[in-house]
Amino acid sequence: MSRVGFIGTGHIAAPIARFLHSKGHQITVSERNADTAADLQGKIGAKIEANQGVIDNSDIVFLCLRPTVAEQAIKDLTFRADQRIISVMAGVPEAKLRELCAPASQFVQTIPLGFLEQGGCPLAAYGNDALLAELFEPENPVVKVGSETSLNAHFAICAFVPGVLDLMHTASSWLADQTGDVKSAEFFTSQLLGGFLEVMDNDSVGFLQRERDALATEGTLSLQMTTGLKERGADVALLKTLTAIGERLSK
Repeated sequence: MSRVGFIGTGHIAAPIARFLHSKGHQITVSERNADTAADLQGKIGAKIEANQGVIDNSDIVFLCLRPTVAEQAIKDLTFRADQRIISVMAGVPEAKLRELCAPASQFVQTIPLGFLEQGGCPLAAYGNDALLAELFEPENPVVKVGSETSLNAHFAICAFVPGVLDLMHTASSWLADQTGDVKSAEFFTSQLLGGFLEVMDNDSVGFLQRERDALATEGTLSLQMTTGLKERGADVALLKTLTAIGERLSK
């Protein structure tokens, strides 16, 4: 098993650390977020160190910092040539990682969501995808991408998740207004979508369109919903927002 360290200990790092501990890896976390670090120390026995101490005690280093503070936090640290680096920092390009982490030269960029801890989280990987597969499969599938542009597009889709949650919140609020029961409305809305996705056959190309069309047949409420959203510009707004996020990450 490997010695795995985390520079930055927040909402992304914590579930990764717990997952990797469950696989038998030795975990060291930075003291940057004291409360989260202390919680990981208490629950999984993680060692807490200053940033340089994390690097010194790790063979694999996760960089889990906000992009706006990454360079300032990393630039004075000393890495080893044999270390493998995993960046979950959207918007920090490979060239900058190589500059900040030299002489380390084995990199992979990805971005997980918190449910990785339970499995089923796809991990887009640019760089050393074999390292991600070694750590996270078979529970979490690794999807290799061929360029940073492709990776940024996958990052944009990750940002789509809270967008979907916002739409679900709007829908459940509408239902609660009709029924007077907020808790039941939230449960029904989330369980309906979650249950459908759980059993959906996703092994073949075009399955999303086929599943949509199977529901939205002529004269149905489902067709009224999909048509109404398109007529009101929901799909155009989504595409414009995804493009804007992709452009932001490419700057």
